[in-house]
Amino acid sequence: MGVTDKLHRVFMVDRQIRGLKSRLRAAERFLSEQDKQIAQLEANLASLKSQLRQVSASSANSEGEVQQFEGHIEELRERMNNATSNKEYKALLAEVNTFKDKKSEAESQAVAQLETVDKLKEQIGQIEAALAERGKVRTVAVTDRDTRSDEIKDKLAELETKRTELVADVPGHVLGVYDELVEVREEEAMAPIEIADRKRHEYHCGSCMMSLPVETMSALLSHGELTRCVSCGCILYLEESTRETMTSKR
Repeated sequence: MGVTDKLHRVFMVDRQIRGLKSRLRAAERFLSEQDKQIAQLEANLASLKSQLRQVSASSANSEGEVQQFEGHIEELRERMNNATSNKEYKALLAEVNTFKDKKSEAESQAVAQLETVDKLKEQIGQIEAALAERGKVRTVAVTDRDTRSDEIKDKLAELETKRTELVADVPGHVLGVYDELVEVREEEAMAPIEIADRKRHEYHCGSCMMSLPVETMSALLSHGELTRCVSCGCILYLEESTRETMTSKR
């Protein structure tokens, strides 16, 4: 058995392994997406709660200022009632008006801050609800991931054992070339030679469909040595039906 045939056996096992893992990878990607969304929601929730604490503290300060200004105004009014001159009365009145303006400003701030508090609480409630729903979806995603993992576990172990046995029969430098191609091309690391016109000795690569020289077919037929497509670089192999066609007397 030539080196290409040995490598092709590894390729076919790898294809089965990828097929088994494809559904598992899809389930893992879905779970990963849920985790990302949950992390983003939690970050937004933490930010909103921080804002709520700050605005609530500012609102409490504004309400405290309103009470302080109210206390100053009441005190000044008592002093106005006991004023002994018109000049003193007017001075106290001016001070009362100043505190009234400050009180009005603090009240406006307090109202605006309370409105902001209400909006933040509403947003927090929405995110908490979204987190609860996303948590349910994540639970389903975990179950699906675990189920698919259990379904392929035995078959995957069997194939990986078989692959280890097959790989041991492939020269190291050939396996190195193959592994590099699989990393880049995956399913198209290897491709069959296809017959375009046997009489005219026309063949092409089953991956890129570019024409191949006759020597490529001859090398595989006679020696089974490692042969790569001159156009796309994939490793070429002969399917049994193609080999039979090329070696038949007709």
